Amino acid sequence: MVATLDARFPPSWAESWDRVGLVLGEPEAPVRRVLCAVDCVPETVAQAREVGADLIVAHHPLLLRGVSSVAPTTYKGRIVHQLIKADIALFVAHTNADVANPGVSDALAARLGLTDLRPLKPASSGDGPDGDGRGTGRIGRLPAPMTLAELTHHAARTLPQTAWGVRAAGRPDRVISTVAVCGGAGDPFLADATAAGVDAYLTADLRHHPVSEHIASGGPALLDAAHWATERPWLDDLAAHLRDACGVETVVSDLDTDPWTVHDSLKEPRS
Repeated sequence: MVATLDARFPPSWAESWDRVGLVLGEPEAPVRRVLCAVDCVPETVAQAREVGADLIVAHHPLLLRGVSSVAPTTYKGRIVHQLIKADIALFVAHTNADVANPGVSDALAARLGLTDLRPLKPASSGDGPDGDGRGTGRIGRLPAPMTLAELTHHAARTLPQTAWGVRAAGRPDRVISTVAVCGGAGDPFLADATAAGVDAYLTADLRHHPVSEHIASGGPALLDAAHWATERPWLDDLAAHLRDACGVETVVSDLDTDPWTVHDSLKEPRS
């Protein structure tokens, strides 16, 4: 199983700061059922136990930064102890899955119905041109043009539902034909979306000042969705690959692990 995952998402593709691969468990232990999740948190660990999973494949690292203790009195230590006691292994595919082809942003683009996909920021190296289609984010074309207001509604309807929902920056009546997407936090790639000449860019975790300056500078319209919602679609592709490649049972976690749980707005959108 580890070899299959490493072949699909080579650790060498991950950012230097990232921590990917096998976190807990014996590499040669048999795996019959896998839980695919965005986050390894107490709720998804409990779900793994309920469904009888031998392995959790998570997108976000549990141990991204160094720790001096995994005592059960700490948040992450409790998770480690729960996994070991339940004999559940943990594997992480993070930025190496972000840049894979297909990867996290391909699944996000598919939810929106985008076609003619290409990387937003192509991989800088690889065995083939542009890293064999690898890279951060994806650019594609909508089946038919939409206004920004229509695209925002389309994204809210087709992405996994969260309290955060989808918000947009730009003129509501702006016509959108080409869209860039990036699963997860896409702040660093605003300039890439502008340079690509797309009409809109959908990602997560956008901040006030960068967005304000981006829109004022005439950049693409922006759509900001919940972090979890932009990465959850990839789990379906991951589960299908593991079923086909390894013949294991897979369960996709639909537990909304986005930290934002309440949203209330009384203000009417500007027209």
